[in-house]
Amino acid sequence: RCWSLPDNGIWEFRAGQKHFLYSKLLCWVALDRAIKLGIHRYDKQRFLHWARTRDRIREVILHDGYNQELGAFTQSIGGNDLDATALMIPLLGLLPATDKRVKSTITQIDEKLSANGLVYRYLTDDGLPGREATFGICSFWLVDNLALAGEIDQARDLFERLTSYAGDLHLFSEQIEPESGKFLGNYPQGFTHLALIRSAFHIA
Repeated sequence: RCWSLPDNGIWEFRAGQKHFLYSKLLCWVALDRAIKLGIHRYDKQRFLHWARTRDRIREVILHDGYNQELGAFTQSIGGNDLDATALMIPLLGLLPATDKRVKSTITQIDEKLSANGLVYRYLTDDGLPGREATFGICSFWLVDNLALAGEIDQARDLFERLTSYAGDLHLFSEQIEPESGKFLGNYPQGFTHLALIRSAFHIA
């Protein structure tokens, strides 16, 4: 019922609601996994409704979430801004990392949303003062995408560059300032470490 409504997105934007691609993607995931789990398999009408809605969400993401001119999946449906959450498309199974649209998105994020191999969540106005540093979890998402796209050497090089930022305790924060390597935000940050482990598995 809610997938077609605008929201504030995973990053909790204060600059107004949008049709964030990632929000649609997670609605697709919810329905796709529920169908695969066989939930309500004895309720044929509901099952068919979920399947039709899942397929409709996928169609919207693929048709309106990809900006041909930019060559990337965007932050919002019909938008022009990059967002690191587009790197979750192959990780959640909507498309493989070898899909040309995904590969082009990887390239655009690497070139335009990164600094020293570290990835920003986004560079658009979020309604909050100041500017944040790069996000550890997003940087490891890029490693995942490179590995899944078959660019193993590039993925390993980036992984080793990211892990070199670790302090004496080999812990990571939420954010890393790309010029100085200074840790910012929550420390230690659990989801950064979970992303690191997943990247290691993908490379392996």
